[in-house]
Amino acid sequence: MADSRTALLPFDAVLFDLDGVLTSTARIHAACWKSMFDDFLRRRASDRQSTPFDIESDYKAYVDGKPRYEGVRSFLESRSIELPYGSPDDHPDTESVCGLGNRKDELVKQAIAAGKVEAYPGSVTLVRELRKRKMLMAVVSSSNNCKEVLDVAGLADLFDARVDGIVATEQGLHGKPTPDTYLYAARTLHVPPERAVVVDDALAGVEAGRAGGFGLVVGVDRGDVGAALRQHGADIVVTDLAELIPN
Repeated sequence: MADSRTALLPFDAVLFDLDGVLTSTARIHAACWKSMFDDFLRRRASDRQSTPFDIESDYKAYVDGKPRYEGVRSFLESRSIELPYGSPDDHPDTESVCGLGNRKDELVKQAIAAGKVEAYPGSVTLVRELRKRKMLMAVVSSSNNCKEVLDVAGLADLFDARVDGIVATEQGLHGKPTPDTYLYAARTLHVPPERAVVVDDALAGVEAGRAGGFGLVVGVDRGDVGAALRQHGADIVVTDLAELIPN
């Protein structure tokens, strides 16, 4: 097993997921998914369909790390609920895949505006140390709010590239668990995948890192999912990015 204190040093670049890795916004996203889905499910007639969204099981299995609309579609399929896909321009009150996704995004924006974003101290310390060492770094997130979160957390100036939901849409990139966004970030930094590290807390994220042939995949266990992260592709698992700070 790799020594976490020296694990990053042989590589040229580190590609970080955002929510749950650099910032606590994973908790915000989970709460907003639950609020949006529970409100929607309460209006369903079937008892099974109206069972509330469960953060521990549903969030991790169906939406964590995925593009927003794909997360909506994945969860609805798990409840055998069919809705029209709609359009990204759908109003947040529209009962479509995109409408529900837009409602969730609206709730996230409200949480960001309310000052609920916090950066993990260990993550900030690691990123600043890697910056001192001239390590290339990118943030790779499915969120359309990535820039705003980085700005609020005071991290925006520490990264060489940002590949978020907006970039993915513009470039036609598939979301995690496909490796497209991580591979695009590596290309942007002019680093081959085998010379780059992926750091992600979602099962879909570590799957993407493994599928992309990256040199090292680090899983971040924020909730007793270390074994699952390893099963899905993580080479090493840490509970705090401070564990990766070089000696």
